[in-house]
Amino acid sequence: MLQTKLTELLGCQYPIVQTAMGWVADPKLTAGTCNAGGFGFLAGATIPPEEMERDILATKALTDKNFGVNFHMYQPNAAEIVELVIKHGVKAVSYSRSPGKDMVSRLKDNGVVCMPTIGLPKHALKAIEMGADVVTVQGGEGGGHTGSVPTSLLIPQVVDAVAGKVPVVAAGGFKDGRGLVAALAWGAEGIAMGTRFLMTLEAPVPEITKNRYVDCNNPSEIIVSRAMDGLPQRMIMNRMLRELEKASAPKKLIIALINGLKFRKHTGASIFGLLKSAIAMSKEGEMTPAQAIMSANAPMIIQKAMVDGSPDEGVLPSGQVAGVIGELLSCEEIINSIVAEAEQRLSVLAKLSSGA
Repeated sequence: MLQTKLTELLGCQYPIVQTAMGWVADPKLTAGTCNAGGFGFLAGATIPPEEMERDILATKALTDKNFGVNFHMYQPNAAEIVELVIKHGVKAVSYSRSPGKDMVSRLKDNGVVCMPTIGLPKHALKAIEMGADVVTVQGGEGGGHTGSVPTSLLIPQVVDAVAGKVPVVAAGGFKDGRGLVAALAWGAEGIAMGTRFLMTLEAPVPEITKNRYVDCNNPSEIIVSRAMDGLPQRMIMNRMLRELEKASAPKKLIIALINGLKFRKHTGASIFGLLKSAIAMSKEGEMTPAQAIMSANAPMIIQKAMVDGSPDEGVLPSGQVAGVIGELLSCEEIINSIVAEAEQRLSVLAKLSSGA
């Protein structure tokens, strides 16, 4: 009952995608998702190229299922990641909507499914023009960088706009089978979830940070802020976010420059490479140069919570759905429960439509 164009294209059992959260989507989580019948993406925007190859090989050792790799078109080592994806026969890539036509062509010429994340109908059409095979559409409930249009309104808009050219995957606010059925009813071919997979036993996030997500039982505490890089991001309110909200513009810029240098050392990128990426983002996207520089904040401040286990010293990107998730489960338990509930709801709907 749950075979769709997405499962056919990606070669997975169920139309359930685990998104590539920085510092979170490692080989264990990605393989756990794939082995349970979903489709997982490795995070590739926050690690050096040699570690990307290590993680691809580690994932292959943990699963014989298809999986994907995420990266940012403007990160300094983007071309290297593209070649690693091709070299190791990775099934798909996900990336921002930022145009990178040469890279997309290189990937498509080698049979890699290109699956950008977008937030508006016009962005979906642009992504398709640049060669996208699938578009993941995130509504305002989603974590990290997000828009203001609710998922329930945005998905039908994008489905109508793309008019069947490519499958649409719905993201933002999903955690169960009822959500999957709703997405299918809107015309999507599947769902993508980040926060739900962050809150799993397989996720490498320290327990103290995971518990901060579990303890957040009020969706209204998961707010949209521009304090990180000047662009709207949805995060759980904590001490660090409050400090960033209160900081002056010069102080935020100083913090960003410090974090940019840290990120350069971590990834091995040169200062020139980082500046070049910042300029490219400001030219092609909707970022100002200051916002592009401030984007260096995100990886290193998120690392404090997701890697170092200091949830109040870092920020906590999260979809609002964390406010209604009260436990940590395995990837298999989550996917099995979603599938069982979706099939049950679809059976009920089928009976209603037949008048039984």
